[in-house]
Order: sequence, then C-alpha cells, then structure tokens
Amino acid sequence: MSDNVQSKKKNLVIVGIIIAIAIIAIVAIIIGNSINAIQGKENNKQVENTMQGNELDNTSNTDEENNVDTVNSNTVDENSVNAVSSGNTTVAEKLPEEGQNPVATMKIKDYGTIKIELYPDIAPNTVKNFIALANNGFYNGLIFHRVVEDFVIQGGDQKGNGTGNATLSAINSSVKKGSDADKEYCIPGEFEINGYTKNTLSHKKGVISMARADYSSYGLGDEVAKKGYDSASSQFFIMTDDNPSLDKKYAAFGEVISGIEIVEKIEKIEVDVNDRPLNPPIIESVSVETYGVDYGNPETLEEFDLNSYLYGTNR
Repeated sequence: MSDNVQSKKKNLVIVGIIIAIAIIAIVAIIIGNSINAIQGKENNKQVENTMQGNELDNTSNTDEENNVDTVNSNTVDENSVNAVSSGNTTVAEKLPEEGQNPVATMKIKDYGTIKIELYPDIAPNTVKNFIALANNGFYNGLIFHRVVEDFVIQGGDQKGNGTGNATLSAINSSVKKGSDADKEYCIPGEFEINGYTKNTLSHKKGVISMARADYSSYGLGDEVAKKGYDSASSQFFIMTDDNPSLDKKYAAFGEVISGIEIVEKIEKIEVDVNDRPLNPPIIESVSVETYGVDYGNPETLEEFDLNSYLYGTNR
C-alpha cells in the first residue's frame, strides 16, 4: 500500500509538471501573438504616420505653389502658363487663356526688369510694330535718351538723340540690312485726331505710347500736320505721371504691369538742360511673349522729310 501511494504521488507530480509546462507553453504562445499584434499595430501606425507626413509635404507644396502663383500673378499676369522646376518640386504656374494679350519684358541694365502688357485691340498696328522691333532685337543696347520727371521716360532711338527712326530690315527679314531698300519708315498714327477712334487708352502713369514729330505748329496746313501724325517709328515713351492732354494725339498701346518702381527710379536720374540723362540707362533687351500668336508685319509708310518739303524738293 505504501509503495502504491508513493507511486501514485510520483505520477501526479509528473502529470502536474507536464500540465504546468503545457500551460507555460500556451501562455508563451498567447503572449507572443499579443506582442506580434502590438508590433503590427505599431508598424501600421508608422506607415500611417509616413503617409500622413507625405500628405503634409504635399499640402506644403500646394501652399508653395499657391504662393508662386500669387507672385507670378503679381509679376506677370493672372493667366500664367508654364510649369517651372523649383528644386525637386515642379510648380505649376497659370497658363494664358485664349486671347491673352502679349507681354513685353524690358530689361534695363543696373535697374531691373519692366513688364508691359500690350493692347492689340486698342492699337493693333502699333503693337505689331513694337513686337516686330523687339523680337528682332532692335531695342537691345539702346538707351533712354530723354527723361522728364513727372512726365515721361523716352527711348528706342538707334541714334540716341531723338532724331532716329527704324529701318525696314528691323521688322522685315526679307529686307537686307544696309541695302537700298532698307529705308527708314513710319507707321500710321492710331489716335483720334488722325481719324482713328478705337484708341481709348488714356495717358496715365505706366502707359507706353509712341513718340512722333509734331508739324502742326509750323503753319503749313493739314497735309503737313498729318505727316507728323504718321511719323512714329521706333521711339516710345512711358508715362511717369498722368497726362490726359496727350490723349487722342499719341498712340498709347500698352501699360506697365510690373516694374513701375524701375520707371520711377529712372525718372529721378540727373539730366542736362535738354532732358538728356548724364548717364543714360541702357536697355539690355526687349522681348515680347505673344503666347503663340503671329501678329505679322505692321503697315508702314515712307518717311516724310520736312527739310526737303520746306526747300521744295519733296512737294
């Protein structure tokens, strides 16, 4: 009996040990699964956080794009177009809508850049002429030869003294520069006293307009006066103040949309008694973005020589 009892006790101990081991194993498995589950959740959270981080980055990029659009909208136009690269981020600018007006970019050495929106609906031939001259490089390297504070800054004369016009080769590639056919030309004046009534653009600050001769004070009659109306060629002026007295008498054809501070700076420079700057600002370049529109060549007229007329050789 004693041996049997001891044997049974030993068997119970063994069974207990086996059960304990089994329980420990089960608990270990449960704990392991729980840990894995927790780790899985943590990994998922890390993935979610990473995705959220990317979304925040994209939001940041979107804000950056909006800022660029605003800058571009303020510096060029509300209807911009290109996609530009900013570091590793591509920033979409606004593209011009159909019917976008051409925009001229005028770079002035040591001063900065002026952007001018041109108005072909107001002065179509004048705009054609300016685009042709600009995009053929005519204005590159010329100066502002006349500056009158609170009135205008004037440039676009290849002679640099206010007496020069452009020649046909500057607007027409079929005319060889320096050939007999390469004569100075003029364009019809697109303003009311010359019989053109569609130009309603007032000469307010920032407006660009065409310089021309004025023969009306010579007392030589309407025929000669009209020659002055049709005498503009390449010289232009930008208004530095409002002056409606020029309205209907000069062909305004565009307006500064960026860089008016450059115009203001130029009008303050020192000039001589003839309004010629002592250190004339240099036009490094002028180019016009036409947004895919071909404006073609302008209508031109033969230059009128007043001296020849006065001496009877051009009557």
